[in-house]
Amino acid sequence: MKELELLLFRRWVLKSEEKELYYKIRDSIGEIRRYATEKMGCQIIENSLLVKMEKIPALPEEYMGITEFSSKEEYAFLCILLMFLEDKEPQEQFILSQLTEYIEVNMPEHQADWTLYTNRRRLVKVLRYAVSQGILRVTDGNDDVFMDAQSGEVLYENTGASRYFMRNFSRDIMEYQKPEDFRESEWFEMDEDRGIARRHRVYKRLLFSVGMYKREGQDEDFEYLKYYGRRLSEDLEQTFDCQVHIHRGSAYLMSGEDCRMGAVFPANNAMSDILLLCCARIREKVLGGEWKALRDETVSVDRLEFERMLREVKAQSGSGFTKNYREMPEGEFIREITEQMERWTFIRISDLGQVMILPSAGKLAGHYPADYENRQEEGKDEQQMAGK
Repeated sequence: MKELELLLFRRWVLKSEEKELYYKIRDSIGEIRRYATEKMGCQIIENSLLVKMEKIPALPEEYMGITEFSSKEEYAFLCILLMFLEDKEPQEQFILSQLTEYIEVNMPEHQADWTLYTNRRRLVKVLRYAVSQGILRVTDGNDDVFMDAQSGEVLYENTGASRYFMRNFSRDIMEYQKPEDFRESEWFEMDEDRGIARRHRVYKRLLFSVGMYKREGQDEDFEYLKYYGRRLSEDLEQTFDCQVHIHRGSAYLMSGEDCRMGAVFPANNAMSDILLLCCARIREKVLGGEWKALRDETVSVDRLEFERMLREVKAQSGSGFTKNYREMPEGEFIREITEQMERWTFIRISDLGQVMILPSAGKLAGHYPADYENRQEEGKDEQQMAGK
């Protein structure tokens, strides 16, 4: 079901931008809605503007945020932009100064000082993101002018898609008391004894996350895999080009070559290569008894020891890295690799300085080809002879 895969991968499909694809998905909307609702509990939004699947994760992850944003202020600007557009009709135009004045009024504690370059740059980043998502169109002008000076103007057009950007809630969110209420709101009205909510959570955890871990989430989710894992695997493998692997403490959906549900690991880039080498080194330490795996397949090590392992990987295999990573200062290398391993949920770092290595780090590993390793050894021997 390629149309279902596409909706899992994309935020939405806009009729104004991809009319042929829009109608192709609408032709299959009945089958898509049935599967999304029954298996994942995901709502399908279909109207004259767009088709969208509401993808609400069972467990939120850091990588599920907007990767283009790097500050809380950018998220705040986006929310106020959506508020601003609520009163605009589709195809209605406005100039940038109208938006900046609106933000000034609605931003708490007067944090929207446009004389500051940092604030102008953050707003431009938000507006460019909105354009890339099809929420806005640039009709005239260039936002670089505003970035240079607050008097710069740009003419925008509202597409109407902004009204479907945010999630629909079944209750008034002003009643919520803690962040977990947003996640649990999907099941407030559902009788969990029927197992429907549990099935939705398991499907979502497999489809939306890198891995499903027994130590995270609700214990009954893994009980579902114990009793219904074979049936679930058959269903997913018949629907998508994938394989489902279920282990004692974790479970994974392994994408096939023709599967296009989202970002996959490993990608064809230098970072994926380095992470695979790190995973191989972790596996060596566990199999060699240096690091001990717990019953839930996790490994806990001190952060300094973990960073020492990263240095070992660079010292041993760094000659095969791209120039950027070969010449990168040690501290920056450790920071970037650690952040990426967190992003792909290979590790979790506690406030106490402990690194929890999750089972996914042992699922895949990478090594250089044997002939490359041999050349490296020969090069070392030659250097040693020259030294003598």
